[in-house]
Amino acid sequence: MPGDLHPLVFEPVYKDYIWSGARLAKRYSRAVPNGRCAESWEVADRHEGMSVVKSGPLAGARLDELVTRFGRSLVGNPWNGGPFPLLVKIIDAGEKLSVQVHPDDANAERTGGEPKTEMWYALDAARDAALYLGFSAGVTRKSFAAALADNSVEPLLMKHRVSAGDAFYVPGGAVHAIGAGCLLLEVQQNSNTTYRVYDWGRVDAKTGRPRELHVENALKVIRWTAPAPQPIRHRTSECGSAPHRMLESPYFVLDRYDISKPLALNRNSASFDILFAADGAVRVTAGSRYADLQAGTSCLVPAALPDCRIEPAGQATLLRIAMPAR
Repeated sequence: MPGDLHPLVFEPVYKDYIWSGARLAKRYSRAVPNGRCAESWEVADRHEGMSVVKSGPLAGARLDELVTRFGRSLVGNPWNGGPFPLLVKIIDAGEKLSVQVHPDDANAERTGGEPKTEMWYALDAARDAALYLGFSAGVTRKSFAAALADNSVEPLLMKHRVSAGDAFYVPGGAVHAIGAGCLLLEVQQNSNTTYRVYDWGRVDAKTGRPRELHVENALKVIRWTAPAPQPIRHRTSECGSAPHRMLESPYFVLDRYDISKPLALNRNSASFDILFAADGAVRVTAGSRYADLQAGTSCLVPAALPDCRIEPAGQATLLRIAMPAR
């Protein structure tokens, strides 16, 4: 096992967009620039936002450098080259996001984009917070195109209320939009391809112009006959020191733990683990080193570290993200 590997805590990469919010700074006491941000990239191997190790023997190292240096010892046995497979971020929606869609593995080549299936876990939400995911029954390409032309899109979208602890699976090809007041942990394929199809008629405050739309590409990748994905509602009875598997897809899995006592994670070399403290604080010990996670922070536990122990400081909710078993 490479001796330098340890639980990796990264510097967040903050992004500011037209819909930025202030919930992340308030909920987790984050020192967000100007108190508002749209996204905080927590684990990212992208040229437009690269994770850098915050502390420990590998402090200052970029995630892409670590992937090249350690390979499967970091990522896991299924890795066969290329960048880190997932992008994990926090979404802070002060306003509605655009109605948008991402390509999936089967149709990304039609538009020259990267496939992007993702999921959201609600960390916090305003009382009336909601999001849109999928179409209402009977929507066709023709009816959607007509709605785009006369600005009557909203009635065609499935609207869901959002409460902390809910999860939503967003496969490539599903039309979606995050509503104002949502603070979400987003787990996705390592992609940054988004086709914006409708933007609620607003203009950019800096330019005074509407933002660019990508209607032609969006219409090419929407899965018109796929059923609208349904929310995964949090139920306290399903959680505890044993993991509650909230979501499993071909690209990632998400487990939730509600713990008040130390916990040993069962691990093997098949996958890294990304651990996010949704509530409360935990100490993550793997190998000979540890990382202390306050609420709203995360670490990457390399695949080659055989043992991982979680010690909560009181009651804590921990999210565990990994690659699915092959």
